[in-house]
Amino acid sequence: MEPGNDTRISEFLLLGISDEPELQPLIFGLFLSMYLITVFGNLLIFLTISSNPHLHTPMYFFLSNLSFVDICFTSTTVPKMLWNIHMQSKGITYSGCISQIYFLLLFAGLDDFLLTVMAYDRFVAICHPLHYMVIMNPRLCGLLVLVSWVMSALNSLLQTLMTLRLSFCTVLEIPHFFCELNQVVQLACSDTFLNDMVMYLAAGMLGGASLSGILYSYSKIVSTIREITSAQGKYKAFSTCASHLSAVSLFYCTVLGVYFSSAGTHSSHSSAVASVMYTVVTPMLNPFIYSLRNKDIKRALRRYIKKI
Repeated sequence: MEPGNDTRISEFLLLGISDEPELQPLIFGLFLSMYLITVFGNLLIFLTISSNPHLHTPMYFFLSNLSFVDICFTSTTVPKMLWNIHMQSKGITYSGCISQIYFLLLFAGLDDFLLTVMAYDRFVAICHPLHYMVIMNPRLCGLLVLVSWVMSALNSLLQTLMTLRLSFCTVLEIPHFFCELNQVVQLACSDTFLNDMVMYLAAGMLGGASLSGILYSYSKIVSTIREITSAQGKYKAFSTCASHLSAVSLFYCTVLGVYFSSAGTHSSHSSAVASVMYTVVTPMLNPFIYSLRNKDIKRALRRYIKKI
């Protein structure tokens, strides 16, 4: 009988990180802790920036958007994983899996685009400081965030619609703790050539364009810093983009590490474990990266906590 994408396909099974029962309480506690730290840390950054007029600048406007996106990104995967462990279940409905794919791609793309926009912001601040407020006006900042949302939404919508056209076999086990697009496509019984082409083209075009924009911005930043004569001036210029550079390095190194390691080992389990880095660990560390290296954020955080 030909496999078909019909109503009988009601759910997928998420195999998670480990099948060993004795490890489930440890995994639950670890992921719950990381999730709470991620939500609390990013929410604190978001509320601090929103409530402090001195932080209503382009750089912190983009940072508040990044904090919001990181909360949503982690919330797309971890709560379902925690629920499954608590209920000793592995199931996720077909519609739930498709929805998870859409929102994962949406927020991952937004992370990517916002990091690129923040690199451009640092480029203007360091290379064109006298014209910074003129170039990075509120209208342009809002437009850059809007374009990031539109581009990411269109990409995730296209990828999701491409997944909906697939017919699936009876074995619907996903060796992951969330519905990762590539893993879901591999379960299909129908031809996936078009899906693979769209996935790789989107990753190459959107991811490649974003990375190229970041590299170009920092090449100009480095050239400008090298022209500064005083050591103090160089340090001050570099310190304004050190936090962003750390966040960019963490995001791209973890994402590239996941896909290169999984391609090299062909191990779905290794890929699932490695995916924890960019889906959970990176959003958790971003608030620390930006707060620990930023005097304005630390000062505003202290004031906000005292008000609470």
